[in-house]
Amino acid sequence: MLTDVQHFTWRTSSYSGNTGNCVEVGNATNVVGVRDTKDRDGGTLIFTEDQWGAFLGAIKSSY
Repeated sequence: MLTDVQHFTWRTSSYSGNTGNCVEVGNATNVVGVRDTKDRDGGTLIFTEDQWGAFLGAIKSSY
């Protein structure tokens, strides 16, 4: 799946503060991307919406 991350709508968690040590989550049609705020051109992990939902569900169930 090739996706142009230029078209993503990116956001950073409000819990991140202003340290710059965080990740950004972005979305486009039917996909979710994750990238490092300090190295935005270093690569982006791309998930389908179902994969992202499963990932978040696994994290939430571990708490």
